[in-house]
Parts: sequence; structure tokens; C-alpha cells
Amino acid sequence: MTRRQAQMWSWSAVGFVVFAAVIGALVERATHRIAAGVESRFGYQPNPDGTREFLLELDRPTFAAAAGEAMAEATGVDTFLFRHTQKAHQSFYGLPWKSWDQGNHGACVSFAFALGSYSAQSVDWVEGRMARPPPEVSTEPIYGGSRTAARLPPIGRNTGGDGSYGGAAARWISGKCKDATVGGILYREKYGDIDLTTYSIPRSIEWGRDGVPIALAREANKIKAVAVAQVNTWDELCASIERGSPVVLCSNVGYGRFDNTMPVRDSDGFLPRGKAWSHAMLCWAVRHAKNGSPRDGGLIQNSWSENWCKGPKWPSDQPDGSFWASRENIQAALDQGDCFAIGGVDGFQWRVLDNGNWFEPAPAVMLPESLTGRLTADHVVPRGTFTLAP
Repeated sequence: MTRRQAQMWSWSAVGFVVFAAVIGALVERATHRIAAGVESRFGYQPNPDGTREFLLELDRPTFAAAAGEAMAEATGVDTFLFRHTQKAHQSFYGLPWKSWDQGNHGACVSFAFALGSYSAQSVDWVEGRMARPPPEVSTEPIYGGSRTAARLPPIGRNTGGDGSYGGAAARWISGKCKDATVGGILYREKYGDIDLTTYSIPRSIEWGRDGVPIALAREANKIKAVAVAQVNTWDELCASIERGSPVVLCSNVGYGRFDNTMPVRDSDGFLPRGKAWSHAMLCWAVRHAKNGSPRDGGLIQNSWSENWCKGPKWPSDQPDGSFWASRENIQAALDQGDCFAIGGVDGFQWRVLDNGNWFEPAPAVMLPESLTGRLTADHVVPRGTFTLAP
């Protein structure tokens, strides 16, 4: 190689290093922007008086009171309700379930309660208590209803920014509004000329301000959660999930990094507690130290897409966009008094879930013959199939 060629190679190497450094800096900067951006998507507005009033209206307001048998029979089985949801979603849509994304809108409470309702119904279908797998639950009616008709006191118009609280969302999905003809669950389907098949932030904002259109609010009343109950302790949460009822966590317990970089799960899939978040998320799996886990924990599903955090997962089919939280951090959220379990067709009646071969290792993912996602006649859900209330 000549001296000139060596110099050219040297300058090329330097140029490559500089180019790589620039790309790395841009990627890191973009990652920081993503992390900072998603952490602005909060929407939990605590209303202790509103939640307390709702609980006073329930005959058995806490999970311990509403599910005594479950509290007595639960034995601390590692339980992964996201697998029921994956199975139902694959059957209905022909596609794997992916983490939802609320976008730049403070709709976290509606997302957590919608996913909780979808998960509870998916468990019911897998357990043979429903004839068809459910479609996904629409978030916009929960958002709009929990900000208007299900608030305390009910209001017809809400101009108070984004957000809602757990007690109002629980009241809405259970159809226990002051106007008993409204409130409940609507799916990602078409209802007349209103198409809820795709998430719409403008519609969510509009209904959060003006309320759910009355005809649709009454349509929601046909399908209601039979049971909702406040969850106050780790033991209640574990018993609830073990019987197939996910738990919505509404609190200011957060997991963001103080340097605003993307949160990274540790080798066991856990995130440490970090910056406070006024936020709502869904807990839909538990694992126990007595069964071999490094510590007790609950799996929390966020609604900021699949890419807001990264790092190792456990088990291998842990959904993207989720993380394990320690028992202590989950208890800190429960202590704030606005966390709710969502029952299925049998309320909170005890049952032993048919886990079959669903323990580690993770079940194989069966890909459909066609990934078009088109629904066939066999997938159509007859109205009333999921009527969860008498």
C-alpha cells in the first residue's frame, strides 16, 4: 500500500468514526425525546371524594368483601392473564395482540379500564364461559363517560383539560351511573354511523368534553361489568389475578428515569420506581418468590406503545411495553385507594384457571394461515353474547 493510499484509508476510518458518533448521538437524542414525550401522556386526576362516594354505593366495595372465597382459595400461583388475551385476540383478529398507544392525549384511565375489561372477557372465553372471543373494548366511551355522566356529581360538559379517575371509570363500565340507563362497555365496532373500530383522539377529546352521545351511552348499558371492586392489598391483587380478574392501578407511583432517558428493565424484567406519574395502568400477571421468582412482582401493561421502554423480559412472551413491578411498589399504588379489579361473567366467584401448559417455557405462537386480519362469519360476535349484567 502506498503512503497516499494509507492516508486515504486513515481519513476514511476517521470519517467513519465521526459518522458513527454522529448517528449514535442522533439516536440517543431521539431516544431521549421519545422517553420525554411519552412521559407527558398522563391523564389520572385523583378524586378521592368521587371514588369514596362510588364505593359507598356498592354492597361489597372491596375485593376482600366481594370475593371472600377467592381470598381463601388463592394459593399464590404464578398467573399470566396476558396469555388469555393473546389467545382471544389471535382467534378473533387472526393477529397477535400488541400494546395499545393512547398517543398525545391524557386517556390513560380509559385505556387501563378498556384493556382490563378486554382481558377479563378474554379469560372468560378461554375458560369456556363465553361463546365467542371478544373484540377489543373501545376507550373513547369510557373516557367520555367517566368525565361526565359517571363523575360525582354528574356533569353534562367537562372543560377541565384531560384525564379522569378510577372510581368514575369503574362506575361507567359497571353501568352504575346516577342515570341508570347509561354506562357500560362498547367494542371496537361500528354502531350505526359511529365507527369505533379505530382509536380516535379527536373523538375521545370531544366526548370527554361533551359526553358520550346519549344513544350510544344507552347502547353501552346493554353490556356491563358484573362486578368491580376496590383492591387495597397485595394479597387481594394476587387473588384477583389468580381467579382471572386483572387490576387497574390508578396512582402517582411512577417508573420514569430522573435523567429522562428510556427506562430499561433489569435482567428479571423489572423496572425500579422512579419519577412520580399521575397515571393509570393495568396489572395482569403475578409471580411469586416462593415459586422461584427473584422477588414477588406484578406485570404492569402501559399504554404508551411497545417502544417506551426496553430490556430483558420474563417470561419470553411478556408483552412489549410492559414491565414487572415489585410487590412494594404495587402496594404503594394500592395504598392510594383508586385501584379496581374487574370481574367476569361470574363476578368474582372463585375458579381455578386452566393454565394447562401455559407455564414457562412460553407457549409457541401459532401463526394464522392468513395475516389479513379480515373477520369471517365465525368471528362475528352476536349482540348480547357478552352481556355481563343481569
